Amino acid sequence: MTGAPASLASVVAVLENRAVRALRRPANWVQLVKFGTVGASGYVINLVVYTLCLGLGPHQAAVISFVVSAASNYWWNRHWTFRDSKGGFALQGMRFFAVSTAALLVNQFWLFVFLDIGLGKVVSQAIAIVLVMPLNFVGNKLWSFRR
Repeated sequence: MTGAPASLASVVAVLENRAVRALRRPANWVQLVKFGTVGASGYVINLVVYTLCLGLGPHQAAVISFVVSAASNYWWNRHWTFRDSKGGFALQGMRFFAVSTAALLVNQFWLFVFLDIGLGKVVSQAIAIVLVMPLNFVGNKLWSFRR
């Protein structure tokens, strides 16, 4: 049993070292700002489409608005945020879709929670989108658009 904590400690040390090195690279901060800019436009697109589709119900509207905003975000992230990480269009697209699907599931969870406690539909979606953004960034940076 004494070997397990030492192994865990060494893994944590390696990950911490990688995180510190990543935080010291200005290019990562530039990518984060670009991702945030693309995300902000996607946020607006998502809320506008969501509001326009609310007649279908809040969860259906959330799926439609998520697909529309994710398509826009994919294009902008591929051609601007992560342009130096261009891989195959199909492979990156499939990975982006997988990350987006995971984010959509988390979004739906938060939407259920916020609607259940009585928050308004648009406010609930707005908060859910913000809560999902870190998952989107990490998934896309480390997997969809990795070099």
